[in-house]
Amino acid sequence: MSHNTAEINRQLRKAGFRVTPQRQLILDAVCQLGEHVTPEAVYDHVHRIAPTLSRATVYRVLHFLTEQRVLAMVYMADGRLAYEMSGPEPHHHLVCRSCDGLLELPHSVLRSFRRAMESQYDFEIDVSHLSFFGQCTDCRDSAGA
Repeated sequence: MSHNTAEINRQLRKAGFRVTPQRQLILDAVCQLGEHVTPEAVYDHVHRIAPTLSRATVYRVLHFLTEQRVLAMVYMADGRLAYEMSGPEPHHHLVCRSCDGLLELPHSVLRSFRRAMESQYDFEIDVSHLSFFGQCTDCRDSAGA
């Protein structure tokens, strides 16, 4: 997974923030480690490079980058939190509770859900990521066998 550092820097500066060395290091770690990385994996990775960087700083930066929509949070089947780079269009996940498998769901699938929330409840939702938990076809088939 890669990221466009110049574009992210521009996005953060436009919002009034700086790209500190710590933020850059943590962002690079998420990219290098791949999709759906846990905060612990990010901490372990950056701690080898910058031993003085605290666990609290890693968590704060991950939270900050999520608020700025640079990263997206993903909840895994076992309840663990993971992160991935945000794309140009949000996406969501179907998470199998049996095998911990993840399927990506396009944002367009939620269009009618968003409209229903707005019309029925006069509530405009800001959906950047949802995880739906259940059981995939393979796990259902093997459980029924």
